[in-house]
Amino acid sequence: MIKKIIPILALLAVLVAACGGQPAEPTLSPDQVQGTAISAAFTMVAATQAAVPTNTPVPPTETPSPTPLPTFTPLPLPTQSVALPTATTASSGGGGQCDSLLNLAEAGPQSLVRFENNTGGTVGLSLYMYTPNKFAQCGSHSSNPFPIAKNASITVSLPKGNYYAFAWISYADGDQRSAEGYFWNKEADSHLFSVVIKQDVIISK
Repeated sequence: MIKKIIPILALLAVLVAACGGQPAEPTLSPDQVQGTAISAAFTMVAATQAAVPTNTPVPPTETPSPTPLPTFTPLPLPTQSVALPTATTASSGGGGQCDSLLNLAEAGPQSLVRFENNTGGTVGLSLYMYTPNKFAQCGSHSSNPFPIAKNASITVSLPKGNYYAFAWISYADGDQRSAEGYFWNKEADSHLFSVVIKQDVIISK
């Protein structure tokens, strides 16, 4: 580009000198004219370069970051402990709990009850006061069944209350059966009364 501008400037200088009314003595030497033209050319080039738009770097686009999801905060568990009720055994006072042995010492007055074996076999008899009596006692009378021989009877002292009786019957030929029933040892009764064990039922007289 500089090579194209220098001849143009030199031609302009010659035309200006030729158009003068009187030939004037040049004030600049050819070397000075060339230097001036070159300087002017550099100035034009610099101005041209300055006018060229520069590639302005595009600012990087900010990549959107994912918005964190709300976190779930669990509610605090209650710190107060809840005591579960525990059953009170009949042997320690009963209190209406009938899942253990009958507390004979605190079950109140007792009376004699006779159990007659009319089954034709040997009997293992279990007695159970199934509801609290007047003294808030109940439960099994004994941990082991009462043995009653064939055609025999036994007498047991029982506290007053309502009873469930269960008999396991064994026969000489190996046959086995069971019988069950209910009886009430009444508070008003002071005399001996009997409970009969039959092949399929237990009843009071």
